[in-house]
Amino acid sequence: MQTEITRPGPLLLPDGNLAQIGWSRQPQLDCNLEAAHIYVLRGLQRFRLKRWDYYAVFSPQRFFSATIADLGYAGNIFAYTLDFVTGELHEEGLVIPLSKGVDLPRNSTSGDAHFTNSRARLTFRKEPENRHISVDWPGFHAGRGIRVEIDLQCPANHESMTLVIPIERKRFYYNRKINCLPASGRLDYGDIHEDLTPDRCLGSLDWGRGVWAYRSFWNWASASGILPDGRRIGLNLGCGFGDTTAATENCLILEGRINKLEAVSFEYSSQDYLKPWRFSDSQGRLMLEFTPFKDRLARTNLGVIFSQVHQMFGRYSGQVITDEGETIQITDLIGFAEEHHARW
Repeated sequence: MQTEITRPGPLLLPDGNLAQIGWSRQPQLDCNLEAAHIYVLRGLQRFRLKRWDYYAVFSPQRFFSATIADLGYAGNIFAYTLDFVTGELHEEGLVIPLSKGVDLPRNSTSGDAHFTNSRARLTFRKEPENRHISVDWPGFHAGRGIRVEIDLQCPANHESMTLVIPIERKRFYYNRKINCLPASGRLDYGDIHEDLTPDRCLGSLDWGRGVWAYRSFWNWASASGILPDGRRIGLNLGCGFGDTTAATENCLILEGRINKLEAVSFEYSSQDYLKPWRFSDSQGRLMLEFTPFKDRLARTNLGVIFSQVHQMFGRYSGQVITDEGETIQITDLIGFAEEHHARW
């Protein structure tokens, strides 16, 4: 069930079907979304295409995230920050009709993402062996304002979880997740000024492109942290969407290397998201308990367009076995796990 893509080529064939299905340690496929073929009238294709760049940064005190997204019919720009000490969480978002001013790169390996208007400016720049996050949002949190300039080290040999799977007929998901990127820079949030150093702070990227079913559901879990012995460790787990018979997105990331896992189950209560979540895999390599301490509930209801996500922040504890057979003990690794329902 774990087909590894090793041959470069286009993402889509001329008829709109996927050229290859599976996962890879580095992106191999050119994201030729212009070949998508959902409707007879080609001019309507853009309204079903979903594209986003979602960056996240963990420091010992704070989580920060910023996103530039094009949902076809509208752009979605948002940023949020959570203080692990005080529990303060604040989020701001903009909905941009027809995605005017939203600029996203064709592939995850080059090009910049950018959005600017009178309220906010976000730029995600791809540089040689580095990714730069720049956000200036003066009105964030009723004028408190947030400004970040953060560099994420991303050497060419750093592996990522890249997934290509079908979703119903001629619908698909092309996704790249990069965890455990050493972060440096500065975050200014009102009168809080935080300097980020790569020995304590790590970032990640969720880069997604595809055509989803109108009614969609998924679970996603992610973490990036540092073990007591100094090694960088990350988790990327997911389920609930698409045809994953060829590959899943589940993996352990250790010192920039992917350790591939097969199917992973999410056990949690949708009646009480703050109860512990449990994760286990089909091979007996992963056994984790996730104890949430904060529920980020983000809900949008515009009639035919609906989205609701419970993104739980908490601590992972348990163990996972690497591809080489080493048992890694995990204790209080801060990360998140989420449940997402959407009509889009």
